[in-house]
Amino acid sequence: MASRSTPGYGTFSTHQGPVTNSGGVIGINAQQQQNPSRGSTSSSMVTTIERQEERGVSADTEPSDPLALAEAIEHEHALTFWEAIKLYPTAVGWSAFVSIGVIMLAFDPQIVGNMFAIPQFKKDFGMEHPNGEFVIPARWQVGLSLGNPLGQVVGALFSAYPMELFGRKWTFFACVSLTAGLVFIQFFARSLEALLVGELLGGLVLGCFVVIGPTYASEVCPMALRGVLTSYTNLCFVTGQLLGNGVTAGTATLKNHWAYSIPFALQWFWVLVILPGVFFIPESPWWLVRKGRSEEARDSLRRLASKKVNIDATLAAIAETDRLELEMEAGSTYLDTIKGINLRRTEISTGVYATQVLSGIYLINYGTYFFQQAGVGEQDAFYLGIGFLAVGWVSTVISWTLIGQFGRRRIFNIGLLFCVILMVVIGILDTIPGRPSGVAWAESSLMLVWNGVYDLSVGPITFVILGECSATRVRSKTIAVATAIQAVLGIVMTVAIPYMINPDEANLQGKLGYYFGGLGALCLIWSYYRVPETKGRTYEELDVLFDRKVPAREFKSYQIEGITASPKMARHTDT
Repeated sequence: MASRSTPGYGTFSTHQGPVTNSGGVIGINAQQQQNPSRGSTSSSMVTTIERQEERGVSADTEPSDPLALAEAIEHEHALTFWEAIKLYPTAVGWSAFVSIGVIMLAFDPQIVGNMFAIPQFKKDFGMEHPNGEFVIPARWQVGLSLGNPLGQVVGALFSAYPMELFGRKWTFFACVSLTAGLVFIQFFARSLEALLVGELLGGLVLGCFVVIGPTYASEVCPMALRGVLTSYTNLCFVTGQLLGNGVTAGTATLKNHWAYSIPFALQWFWVLVILPGVFFIPESPWWLVRKGRSEEARDSLRRLASKKVNIDATLAAIAETDRLELEMEAGSTYLDTIKGINLRRTEISTGVYATQVLSGIYLINYGTYFFQQAGVGEQDAFYLGIGFLAVGWVSTVISWTLIGQFGRRRIFNIGLLFCVILMVVIGILDTIPGRPSGVAWAESSLMLVWNGVYDLSVGPITFVILGECSATRVRSKTIAVATAIQAVLGIVMTVAIPYMINPDEANLQGKLGYYFGGLGALCLIWSYYRVPETKGRTYEELDVLFDRKVPAREFKSYQIEGITASPKMARHTDT
């Protein structure tokens, strides 16, 4: 399933022997990936207790009951999707509720990008072009658009600190409250300078939601639901963008400041929805266990699951996972993401994430403006912008079924190939001498098709590959590195695109297809040789494949027999 964050998987071991868990239980996220513990149980428990004491966590907790732990793991593996829905309905609801923050994150840059196409906004904030048209200078378009990608970098790197200190619930509350205050700056801004301040400050806070939403979802839902609910986070991005287009399309024809003030004001709607409910959100049981608050974790689990779920068994599994996570924490640094074989895994994770930007996805934020510059009428451009994202929304949902049937590598490469072809065709159409009247509509229609193909393939598959190719011990660090690099590329595109499409700058119009088609072609060459097929492989098997330096094109057919719990052991047992 596609998501903005990736579910974690690992290997559990009881004191009686190793137990493999391909999906974990409630509370396992990207930082909680385990290889089998090494050394004796007694020494590992001493290390755990010492680390717990260093963190101020109670060390009096008894070791997890092996029978309860085994029951929880068996239960996780046996659960089907619909059974999990029935057993964890409140977990599904609260996960979706917290993900509303991601809708806010996507809504803001979308309405800002569309402001540049609203006549009243251009008149109030822009400069008059020699042809009599009002235009927002490219440098101001860049500045106003930078808040969101900057926020993703800063939010991803720093939001983990309050989340660890105060919990997911209260960090979420603080971010929503800050957003409510910062919207006042945007709403009352009557100069580009004031609006820029509001966007930059707002973007820094909104960037935290991209971490909070997926993290909470991965920690409160069972394995059978985690893929869909983290994919739901990805869907929230498209939903926020779609709503942003719909709102600005509805207000674009107004002849006063409400044409752009209403979209800003509607951000308070999400605040009003979230704030009353935030006090009732169950705190992450995983976070509570890490803080030594086991009874509160048990109460939280009772609120998240139905009465049929064995809460004690689930709590035992969380506690055991926390114990093992403490054992493997040493050495899991950012430097380790580029050491040895991890360099290849980090390259793949970063490469697929960067491909999203390089293939042209940042045009979404300028969709309406792009359509206008391509020659489509103002109101039609807004309607096309809505259709653009509606296609993406439907395609994202459909992609959930494709991922399970056709794997990762095939969908990613074929989808990227079609994206490249469509971009090049758009560029060719724009170079037709005299630009026939139907060219603008042809280019815009092909952009709709491009977005559908993207959200069937490159968009959602990226997040699957990101989680499956990153190494267990440094998964969270690998994802952070990939996110930061992707966001930096996003900043570059945010700076470049306004200059490329503005009529008083490069005025490339549909010729942008050549630019993104060329970058996409380079990404396609790279992905063909570097992106492996990870479908149907456990994380232990992937460790073996990367450890043996198996070429990407051979991952699918490579046979591993007699694999045990680790690549080191597998080396001695497979034939």
